[in-house]
Amino acid sequence: MRQPEFGGQRWGPGFRLHWSWTMTLVAAYVVVFLAQQTAEHFGRFDLLGYFMLSTQGLAHGYVWQLVTYQFMHGGWLHLILNCWAIVVFGSVVERLLGAPRYLALTLSSGIVGGVFQMVVAMVWPGYFGGPVVGASACAFGMVAAFAMMLPEQELTMLIFFVIPVRMRARTLLLVSLVIALMGVIFPNLLSLGNVANAAHLGGMAMGWFYIKKIVRNRVVLGVVEEEPAYRAEPAPPPKLPAEEFEDADVDMVLDKISARGIHSLTSRERAILEAARKRMARR
Repeated sequence: MRQPEFGGQRWGPGFRLHWSWTMTLVAAYVVVFLAQQTAEHFGRFDLLGYFMLSTQGLAHGYVWQLVTYQFMHGGWLHLILNCWAIVVFGSVVERLLGAPRYLALTLSSGIVGGVFQMVVAMVWPGYFGGPVVGASACAFGMVAAFAMMLPEQELTMLIFFVIPVRMRARTLLLVSLVIALMGVIFPNLLSLGNVANAAHLGGMAMGWFYIKKIVRNRVVLGVVEEEPAYRAEPAPPPKLPAEEFEDADVDMVLDKISARGIHSLTSRERAILEAARKRMARR
């Protein structure tokens, strides 16, 4: 998946990487996977059962599995695909939310995804009863957060790594949701190597909830605005004292960002956003 340039910066695989929590997560996934490989090589696969997510483990009180499974992977391809998705979407989401909220989103998406998967496993143990590993619930939480904050962002997907298809972020989220639902409803049709589709659903649900209900109601996003490649320098938005707007105005601005992206705001709406952010900072 590639993303277009904004103001000379790339928000896709081609942009200049710098060390961040996103890269720290990727490094942790790689280190844990190497530890897995070492344990398996020395015949200690039984130890991994304490950390992979399973209904049996939770029944024994191994609640830490809801966190540890996120850092484990079923093979090199599984690891690479999850790391790739997290770098593409997570690096943007981290810039928009800041480190604390980004980490909260990441871990909570994995936990909620794990809970979804375990509920489905208890209902249909024959299809979904096996142990679960991987950061895909986290990755889909990031996809959902990305689509909520930048719904009109255009992306280019390479289907089968060959066929380019352009779609908006909100469309990607909808397609991902439909595929995951189909995978749960028709597991034989879309098993695709025992994909944890319920975990994907849970990750997306948490990503949506986190942005829509937690971040939106608590904080005006410190958004890194996407800039067209060529644009005349806009006049600075008028300064707006905090007392000249109501919470309803802030809600309206946030709704508009969710629907059309921050680039659609007028000068007054930008001023409301900035004034609200300053007011929140003083609290």
